[in-house]
Amino acid sequence: MSSPIYVAIDTPDLSKAQTLAGQVKHHVGGLKLGLEFFCANGHHGVHEMMKFGLPIFLDLKLHDIPNTVAKAVQALHMLEPAVLTVHAAGGRAMLEDAKAAAGVNTKVVAVTVLTSLDDGDLLDIGVGGKAEDQVRRLADLAQSAGLDGIVCSGAEVAIAKAAWNGGYFVVPGVRPTGGAMGDQKRAVTPREALDRGASMLVIGRPISQAENPDMAAREIEATL
Repeated sequence: MSSPIYVAIDTPDLSKAQTLAGQVKHHVGGLKLGLEFFCANGHHGVHEMMKFGLPIFLDLKLHDIPNTVAKAVQALHMLEPAVLTVHAAGGRAMLEDAKAAAGVNTKVVAVTVLTSLDDGDLLDIGVGGKAEDQVRRLADLAQSAGLDGIVCSGAEVAIAKAAWNGGYFVVPGVRPTGGAMGDQKRAVTPREALDRGASMLVIGRPISQAENPDMAAREIEATL
């Protein structure tokens, strides 16, 4: 069974990304490539990372008017990522168009509330209530729009799973016990996230910045 761990490769340096992927490829289930990597390396960089034979999670968090997002998703067809992100806050039409434009082998998942935000941050941008309330609302929207799942923190994944049993749940901001939180405000351990219903665990710095990334990935995998 493939590991639920996707290592977050957040670097603009293709050679560093390749080195990290080569180190951990036997102990992770896939590679997460985000904006930093994609803006620096584009399609070419993704093609190079595909050579490791691992599923690619293209975390671009697309958020624009429906037509623009649909055209952007179509432009990614040749890459055929395993998973692609859009922002749930883009609304129903945008979500529906993104899913319709995606390849048949690509899961489209909607970002609900970034793990760097807490209740106070939501209030600053005009969203009242708790983060879990907003996650629940946006998860319901994503499900009704026909998406495959959502991105949420480990603090809310159990709530989302209970309401959407067949959903695909991506949990970023996962931190091993004793790990530095960095800019994450609603993080849980890998085991906790999995027990609560996570389908994919996105883990970055605890692996990528470890002295021995392969050992770090193996130690996290052993807790699951």
